[in-house]
Amino acid sequence: MVKDKANEADIIAYLQDKNIPADEITLSKLAEQILKTPPEQGYLTISNALQWRLQYQRIVTLTDEVKGITKIVSYNKPQ
Repeated sequence: MVKDKANEADIIAYLQDKNIPADEITLSKLAEQILKTPPEQGYLTISNALQWRLQYQRIVTLTDEVKGITKIVSYNKPQ
């Protein structure tokens, strides 16, 4: 969004759309910080157990080497 010239209001709206648990003042401060120091692209896994499993599956099946990400190997146990 920063690369696309988003402003503070755009970022606040995006954060609200993603249900970030914060009030307007906190979201405003967060948006200011994002504009000053844009975050690098990354991988985020949060929320409930199902989402964790889904997000980890993305890393298990990851074929590209990504700085900061350690490949997780999935082992199927013989039955």
